[in-house]
Amino acid sequence: MSAKIPVTVITGFLGSGKTTTIRHLLQNNHGRRIAVLVNEFGEVGIDGELIRSCQVCDDETEEVNLVELTNGCLCCTVQEEFFPAMQALLKRRDKIDHIVIETSGLALPKPLIQAFRWPEIRTGATVDGVITVVDCEALANGTLVGDIEAVEAQRQADPNLDHETPIEELFEDQLACADLVLLTKTDHVDRDHQHKVETWLKQELRAGVKIVPCQQGNIHPDVILGFNAAVEDNLEARPSHHDAEEEHDHDDNINSVPVILTQDFEPEDLIQRLKTMVKQQEIYRIKGFVSVPNKPMRLVLQGVGDRIETFYDRLWKPTESRQTQLVFIGKNLQISEIKNAVQGSC
Repeated sequence: MSAKIPVTVITGFLGSGKTTTIRHLLQNNHGRRIAVLVNEFGEVGIDGELIRSCQVCDDETEEVNLVELTNGCLCCTVQEEFFPAMQALLKRRDKIDHIVIETSGLALPKPLIQAFRWPEIRTGATVDGVITVVDCEALANGTLVGDIEAVEAQRQADPNLDHETPIEELFEDQLACADLVLLTKTDHVDRDHQHKVETWLKQELRAGVKIVPCQQGNIHPDVILGFNAAVEDNLEARPSHHDAEEEHDHDDNINSVPVILTQDFEPEDLIQRLKTMVKQQEIYRIKGFVSVPNKPMRLVLQGVGDRIETFYDRLWKPTESRQTQLVFIGKNLQISEIKNAVQGSC
């Protein structure tokens, strides 16, 4: 029997920089064959496509080590999607050196890690370490995320959380499970504010857990891989507010709406339109790709609340259709209304 495959769990609130960190890891894997499980909320696999666009995955082969889990938090679908996904990866263990799991922005890491105690998984994989990604700019501004009200509302979609539990407790649970904290967006604050954030975080972390500043996901793989922590064996040392919590029902009012259009958009006009939509409707998250007129590259768009960021990631491929693909996550969203608003029809 070959050695167990090490698994790194990357957790943190939406918008903190998890996907950016994984993209950088894949682009700088130092020869490691890394499989990625990407949790996705929505019918269009935006985060999965972002990771594919790192240009280290070969689109011409079936050996692309990427499994997307759709329409649900990773930690609440372990009995349905996670288990067969891990089984599929373990069958290819001779072609995989490491597995990275990106949890949803609202997922608790502990229920997922408990699944690695199952005999069918325990014999083939072990949780090497848990990386919690934290938004330094948000903490410096006195919040846990860029738009805490949006995250608080979206939190209702997570069945592993008590809907009355403060968002602070979810953040504490993510910190309590961490083997390392990546402090992102440090370039958005001055040194004094960064120091204050780090001082506060140290008080919340277990002894020995380090805080590493990280900009644009630029972190050496040896820093976040290779902890050999066997986390599933010492979960008792990582107390959670939700250890004894019973299962809750999903809030069916939280939904995702995919919009796919063939038309091009000027970025500034589209961003202003989206910000207006956020004010008028309960939209918590926007993410996707935009086709920009007279631009050979694809524009990536990501929004949390009314904070919308964009960047060009790659050239459009000759074989693909230039489309604008956006996913809206919010409450009681209607696809016709969202589509008309994006197009400026209402």
